[in-house]
Parts: sequence; C-alpha cells; structure tokens
Amino acid sequence: MSKRVLIAEDDPSDAFLLKRAFTLANIPATLHFVRDGQEAIDYLQGDDRYKDRAVYPLPDLMLLDLKMPRLNGFDVLSWLRRQPGLKRLLVTVLTSSDQPDDINRAYDLGAISYLLKPHNSSHLSELVAQVKRYWLDLNQCPVALTE
Repeated sequence: MSKRVLIAEDDPSDAFLLKRAFTLANIPATLHFVRDGQEAIDYLQGDDRYKDRAVYPLPDLMLLDLKMPRLNGFDVLSWLRRQPGLKRLLVTVLTSSDQPDDINRAYDLGAISYLLKPHNSSHLSELVAQVKRYWLDLNQCPVALTE
C-alpha cells in the first residue's frame, strides 16, 4: 500500500525538487503539497477543498517547512499537538534553518525529526530515501484517531 505524505513547502522550486527526489528515489508514496501553514491546517482538518478524504487522505508523514507565509511551521506544530486525533501525526521538519533556537522549538512543539534541506538534488534524493526507509518502512506508526 502506498504511503501518504503531506508536504508543506512555500517555495515552488523546493516543492518541485522534493517531488523529483521522491520520483528519483523510487518511492511509491502519494504526495500532497500545501503552500503555507494555514493550507496545511485546512488540509488536516478537512476544510474547504480538502473535505473529500478519498482525494485528500490523512497523511502517514508530514514534511514541514518552518518559514512559510500566513502561518509558519511552528504555528502548525502547535496547532497539531492540540488536536486529539492528529497530535500523534509524524511530523519531520525539513527546513534551511540550522538555528539552535529553531531546532529546540520544533522539538518542544512535537516534531519527531529535524532535517536540513540539502543544497543539491542528489543529496535531497538520498535524504528522502532515508526518511522513507525509516519513517515509512521501519518505524511503527501510531494509528490515526481521525479518519
């Protein structure tokens, strides 16, 4: 069964590279992209255009950028941890920020992993393959309470 990954990334170039990295790494995952934190919350709540869970299913894993318009990644993490049916969602921060304050804050808000965006596409493909191998293959994921 194909795993589902929600990717919150505001930069169209990074979104393209992530999609390409999943393809190059031969990862059979269904990818859903949102462009900012508010859109991520709308998706996870099933609001507006994301109501149809057959088309927009809850993800097995979320890759979350921190620096996004409207609501940032910290806002999304904070919101997620207050949602009874979503607080166990596996969220990996994927960002360009290597600031210790950002790293600590992300973990304090419930991120399960904090990864820096690589500077080239081959390293990104390797990183995506490692994320898939650990979080989607080896790791025993919690059961989602909200479906």
